[in-house]
Amino acid sequence: MTLVLGVDTSTQSTKVLLVDATDGTVVDSRSAPHPPGTEVDPRAWPRAYDEALAGLGPAAEEARAVAIGGQQHGMVALDEGGEPVRDALLWNDTRSASAAAELIGELGGPQACADAIGSVLVASFTSTKLRWLRDAEPENAARVASVLLPHDYLSLHVAAPGTEPFTDRGDASGTGYFATAEGEWRPDLAEAALGRPFALPRIVEPGTAAGETATGAVLAGGTGDNAAAALGLGLETGDVLISIGTSGVACAVSPVPVADGSGAVAGFADAHDGFLPLVATVNAAQILDLQARWLGVDHAQLADLALAAPAGANGVTLLPYYGGERTPNRPHATGTWAGLTSRTTREDLARAAFEALLCSLADAVDHLVAAMGQHPRRILMVGGATRSPAVRALAPAVLGQPVVLPPPGEYVALGAARQATWALAGTDAPPTWPLPGTRLLEADPTPHVREAYAALRDRS
Repeated sequence: MTLVLGVDTSTQSTKVLLVDATDGTVVDSRSAPHPPGTEVDPRAWPRAYDEALAGLGPAAEEARAVAIGGQQHGMVALDEGGEPVRDALLWNDTRSASAAAELIGELGGPQACADAIGSVLVASFTSTKLRWLRDAEPENAARVASVLLPHDYLSLHVAAPGTEPFTDRGDASGTGYFATAEGEWRPDLAEAALGRPFALPRIVEPGTAAGETATGAVLAGGTGDNAAAALGLGLETGDVLISIGTSGVACAVSPVPVADGSGAVAGFADAHDGFLPLVATVNAAQILDLQARWLGVDHAQLADLALAAPAGANGVTLLPYYGGERTPNRPHATGTWAGLTSRTTREDLARAAFEALLCSLADAVDHLVAAMGQHPRRILMVGGATRSPAVRALAPAVLGQPVVLPPPGEYVALGAARQATWALAGTDAPPTWPLPGTRLLEADPTPHVREAYAALRDRS
């Protein structure tokens, strides 16, 4: 058995998987929490990694390769000595929203921005956080010698002493100063964001080693969380992945870059040789959390109520923009209910919540289809909310086609393990690993549900 380590340094925790490289079987796993908040001392991440790794025991020392996937976009600004000049700003820190608008204007508008970097900037992107740093904390900005992404910072902790900082094209494409279509840094955009030049990490080519760990294992380049999940699931061209967590994500593997000036689709690169156009929504599983709380039930009971109501919830429709929304771009929106009558039941309210969640994600898939010019070959669905029987039953009906449901798993960490195996083997393509336990969900389409949702969306 050849063992590799796959790591996910997410917003909430570090997860470490010990994986059999021959077939992707997870041999063991551990995790350790990160501090809460949208700005975090990045030195907490290596501590969490060390804690999780120690939990694996002596078996971890047998791993012959390591790769780290992690949260995209975060700003880890370091001084000349490699120490943080301030806490890292994470992807979900929105204080740089006005900086994003400013940088878009400097680039010549949304389409020019998308043409340059593949995406229209939002507050998540690293460059916007650097502009905020320039304006809000000029003394800290003056000390910045280099800027890393969260997975880069942890990779350096794992690397042998003297290893030069590195990243990959997938995570670099979320910085705001990487030409995604060309696969190269834009140092001019980086300097414009901070107001002064700083060092950028080298780009590690897909399937190659970035170096070695302190124990002599092969160290791969790592990647961003969505690119790692795509690797972990073995997505192929034409596949669309829906992830239902606190936020919602729909992404697809594409052989060609996307430059969507509307800002609905972010044109990221993947961890292979292609691209990963992506649509994100702010409201996803929390729609169900809120509905369960209002109805005074748990999630199992909420699903039972929803499945007891007919498709269309007897005319009740919800626009679930409780926390504003990113896609469509309505940051100040609120939730809107329509069609409530004296005959509306608890079952109708539960059904409407599930249908609203899935209609929102179906809209995200439509944005991908429009940007790529092709319909999905397959739709896969992952995330904590997929445990709900109602999500499983209603997803293919609302999306209008069968849905592939992979088994539950830590797919970011598994994708990192697949990347580590690829770097260890030195082959042209990553290994092919089976996904036993995958299910195909089917149902009769319910287009009238989406029509009612779209009508409410367009008039609100």
